[in-house]
Formats: sequence, structure tokens, C-alpha cells
Amino acid sequence: MIEIYHNPRCRKSRAGLKFLEEHVAEIKVVDYIKNPITEDELSVLLMKLNKKPMEMIRTQEDYFKHELKGRQFNDNEWVRVMVENPKLIKRPIVVKGNKAVWGDPAENIQELLK
Repeated sequence: MIEIYHNPRCRKSRAGLKFLEEHVAEIKVVDYIKNPITEDELSVLLMKLNKKPMEMIRTQEDYFKHELKGRQFNDNEWVRVMVENPKLIKRPIVVKGNKAVWGDPAENIQELLK
């Protein structure tokens, strides 16, 4: 089973979901905007991605530019900020077992399908 952490309003996230639909039979779609993830869930996703929280933050979002840019937080604080503001999380995140990839571009997802 492949999971995709998806924001349906995001063009890149929709492209990742379309890629999965073309290549995978069973997909679990997690709309993390409507159904927010917890700090623990995000921490596990980051571990599977092998990324630090700051690497998965959308710095082009207005909230980041106006409220967070230039501020210093530790990893746990960044995770809390991301959970409280899920639009800041880069998407889509695609998970298979103990591995995950950031599906932008959608071709990155191919790594998990090998």
C-alpha cells in the first residue's frame, strides 16, 4: 500500500496523485489539510524522508514570509509550527513502508516503486 499526503488544492500534489494512479493499484490518500497530522506523525514522516523539518517547509508561503522568515527554531519547534500550519508542509509526501519521498516532481515517486 502506498500512502500520499495530499493537498487537493495544490497542482504539484495533484500531479503526484495522478502519477500514483497511473502506476499503483492501491493508494491511501491522506488529505492532511482537512485531517491534520500530529507532531508524532510528522516526525515519523520526516524520519522516513530522511529530512530535517526545515527542508520540508514551503518558504514561499505568505505565512512563512511574514511570520517565520529569519526566526530560529529547533527541530521540535519547526514540527509544531508545521502541524499548526499544514500549508507549510511541502507536498505531496509519498510513503511506502519505512521509506518516503517528496513527490515534486512526480517522477521522484518512481524511487519508491522500484
